[in-house]
Amino acid sequence: MKKSGTFKRILRYVGRYPLSLTGSILFAIVTVAATLFVPVYFGDGIDCIVEYGVQWSKLRGIFLKTAGAVGIAAFSQWLLSLCNNRISCNVVRDIRKDAFAKLGALPLQYIDTHAHGDTVSRVVADADQFSDGLLMGFTQFFTGIMTILGTIVFMLVTNFKIGLIVVLASPISLLVARFVATHTHKFFKQQTETRGEQTAFAEEAIGGLKTVIAFAHEDENEEKFDEINGRLEKASLNATFYSSLTNPSTRFINNLIYAAVALVGAFDVIAGGFTVGGLTKFLSYANQYTKPFNEISGVITELKSAFACAARIFELIDEKEESPDTGLETLGEAEGRVRLDKVDFSYNKDRALIQDLSLEVETGQRIAIVGRTGSGKTTLINLLMRFYDVDGGAVLVEGKDIRGLTRNSLRKNYGMVLQETWLKNGTVRENLKMGKPEATDEEMIAAAKAAHAHGFIKRMEKGYDTPITDGGALSEGQKQLLCIARIMLTKPPMLILDEATSSIDTRTELKISDAFTKLMEGRTSFIVAHRLSTIVHSDRILVMENGRVVEQGTHTELLAKGGAYAALYNGQFA
Repeated sequence: MKKSGTFKRILRYVGRYPLSLTGSILFAIVTVAATLFVPVYFGDGIDCIVEYGVQWSKLRGIFLKTAGAVGIAAFSQWLLSLCNNRISCNVVRDIRKDAFAKLGALPLQYIDTHAHGDTVSRVVADADQFSDGLLMGFTQFFTGIMTILGTIVFMLVTNFKIGLIVVLASPISLLVARFVATHTHKFFKQQTETRGEQTAFAEEAIGGLKTVIAFAHEDENEEKFDEINGRLEKASLNATFYSSLTNPSTRFINNLIYAAVALVGAFDVIAGGFTVGGLTKFLSYANQYTKPFNEISGVITELKSAFACAARIFELIDEKEESPDTGLETLGEAEGRVRLDKVDFSYNKDRALIQDLSLEVETGQRIAIVGRTGSGKTTLINLLMRFYDVDGGAVLVEGKDIRGLTRNSLRKNYGMVLQETWLKNGTVRENLKMGKPEATDEEMIAAAKAAHAHGFIKRMEKGYDTPITDGGALSEGQKQLLCIARIMLTKPPMLILDEATSSIDTRTELKISDAFTKLMEGRTSFIVAHRLSTIVHSDRILVMENGRVVEQGTHTELLAKGGAYAALYNGQFA
């Protein structure tokens, strides 16, 4: 994304808070105005001492005016900080909200093809970095601009000749700051991208730590992390080094300007064209005038980093969403009639996966799907749930193309238990009632008993009110039982069981199979299984190879054929 486009996007977010923005500008003006009057009073005090000596009666009024100006400046500075903090926090909150909302609207393909850690880094770390840069920008940029404009007016009024020298010489420091800042953006961009890569790798390594330790892969992971960390260090050092050149270079130029003002002003004092107090006042203005250039140069460096982070967040926000459900038909409670009509689909358009697949399923049928790894079993489930849209043909439920139905109403008609379990951070009760929040406790307990989860739940410290996490102390089998109970509570008209009992011991599996048999009565069910003993009583078994159904029939029929299914079955039970 171009920097100008990023800046405009940020301004649109900032523009949502006109009151805070107006307050920030107003208090910046008051702060600068009060600050600019302090040198006036100091100069008057010095001239008073030079002319009359130390007379407290004359100096008292000057001191009171000075104290008043300092107090007003301090109070308005505090109010300015409040406004700027409010703008910064609200803008980052809005950007994070939009980014997280986008995650829910993105197609599953984005999640499958992007590292989770990098996505998390955009929403969390990059947003924090952007917030810091935005806050500094508002705090120092407004006051810096106001100070420059105010001091120009005061200097030209005080001594036009010297003031003109200062004004004409100051753009040199801006040119130096601009030159350095333009060369730092690429390093800040590289820094944020590498930080996202590091977060993604750390998330992957921690998530699979058991596997890493089991395969004694710690050294390899450490080497990989050190390599990424080294690149991050290099990018960070380059960004820091080049950005650190800005302030010293501008300070050097501004100090030369200050020295020139002091020299010319001193000659004017000797010649009688300038008072000592006037020179003191002017030197103070010259210092105040050049100081914002140093601050703004530092702000520009911070904003470069902030813009690089913002651009990464906006890239996520701008990702293409799933086609909207606007104007689509809402599917009521389905009876369970499903048809696949000459379906074509592939994840990679250069390599075909499912081709010309047709299938008709009647209400209440149990359809088992078997085949070797990569044959397209889970892909078929993804198409049924409309996690992906078909490339050709159509998937129909109750005779309606699912692309013409809202995703929410379609998925409410499916109950899905995957091999990969997922539980949210919350209590057991909240997890079980996730699909049916209005369910009674009696219904919840009945579902847990049917899934053979009630026993270990009652043994937990707080029973159904025990807090759990997806990565907590529960075994994989216990997590899977909770996922099964969650589906049993919703009692949807159609079921998808993708290796739903893969982490459960054989004895419990037999009990749950009985519960599933009761649950599947009158419901259309799709069962993906590697353990063929679990699907022998299915109404129809589909054998898939390379995205095609090569055989279909009952267990007895397929064994009698002596084909692909028989080879799979005999391979397990020979």
